[in-house]
Amino acid sequence: MRKQVVTVLIALLPWATGVVGCGQPLPVNEDPTTIAEQLARNQADIEEELAQRAYAEARAASAQFFGVSEQQLTAGEALVPTDLRQRAASVLMVGVRNYDDALFALSQGAGGIFIGSWTDPGLLTTPGRDIAALRASVGRPFSVSIDAEGGRVQRQPALFGAVPAPREMASSHTSEQAEAMAFELGTRLRGAGVTVDFAPVLDLDGGRGAGAIGDRSFSADPAVAAEYGAAFARGLSRAGVRPVYKHFPGHGRARGDSHFQSVTGPNLTDVKAVDLAPYGPALATSDGAVMVGHVQVPGLGDASPSSINPAAYQLLRSGDYPGGTPYRGVIYTDDLSGMKAISARMSTPEAVVASLTAGADVALWISTAELGAAINAVERAVVAGSYSGQQLHNSALRAKLQLVVHEQQ
Repeated sequence: MRKQVVTVLIALLPWATGVVGCGQPLPVNEDPTTIAEQLARNQADIEEELAQRAYAEARAASAQFFGVSEQQLTAGEALVPTDLRQRAASVLMVGVRNYDDALFALSQGAGGIFIGSWTDPGLLTTPGRDIAALRASVGRPFSVSIDAEGGRVQRQPALFGAVPAPREMASSHTSEQAEAMAFELGTRLRGAGVTVDFAPVLDLDGGRGAGAIGDRSFSADPAVAAEYGAAFARGLSRAGVRPVYKHFPGHGRARGDSHFQSVTGPNLTDVKAVDLAPYGPALATSDGAVMVGHVQVPGLGDASPSSINPAAYQLLRSGDYPGGTPYRGVIYTDDLSGMKAISARMSTPEAVVASLTAGADVALWISTAELGAAINAVERAVVAGSYSGQQLHNSALRAKLQLVVHEQQ
């Protein structure tokens, strides 16, 4: 084999000496053994150069895949836990009651906590037992999320003030004014340590019979919903809070409320043409994460609830709808424990695994009660091969990259 390599390299000698790292041309009267050794060194240099180029190309491709710079990719990778159990926990976000409950969740490795209406306001206001104290105690970055849409869905309004319902914003204010309201809200949220807001709603207003959404929607008109949704998202982003568009692929025209029952929306063709129309323009003009809801869409995969339906996540990732583009950011589930559309079908740990396997990056629910069981379930799924270890890594990395990019902004 060595003789073959030497023969090939000697044949290539006239041009090989011009390759980076190959050195100067060899004298024709050089001892053959010396020539062979030099050529072997040159071959090693070439292989090292090619390996470096391949690595650089792979890093560039990876950064493009996640939609970040190579520097951000490196920073995000440094935050992803190497331990499987900790990595499994890092893609979970749970609702907490108070400081001690939050500390418990984060000590288990949870990637984030959710502030609900039931959460002790002291977690946001009491020095030494607030979010800043949590960050000091835990010693690693984590997300703090809340529902603050305006109107009837706004957690902790006594702390963060009243904001008009989205329908009222769109009917009585300009989109610039809506952005300013979101900026003021986001400033208050950020000041208390909140980093993620599950808003704005991009669902369309389906009228009185449409169940859960109603005035939580900016409009029945997709163009208006996109304009005001993007404006609200920009305001939050400028304040340092990550917006989350919801509820993909569209809950507004579905009949019923997924808090209390299974909910079915229009068929896939109709959903693509109407309910998804706001997503392309909104994401194009104001970046944000996306929450997948529990609505069932006939024609979308097996028509199971979107939060556990691989076809729903593929639709979002591919951007295969009018005006859509491939989506590379973080995908959250809607609440997996307190909504009958899911909880009537399976336990919370089962729903967590089902959603992550389907394509979610972060599984969300409203209590720490089953956190340990959920971590166990995710870990077991990876070991069994039913949930890809690479998929878990990618989701954990997306969640960490969101933290990195958010802090840089």
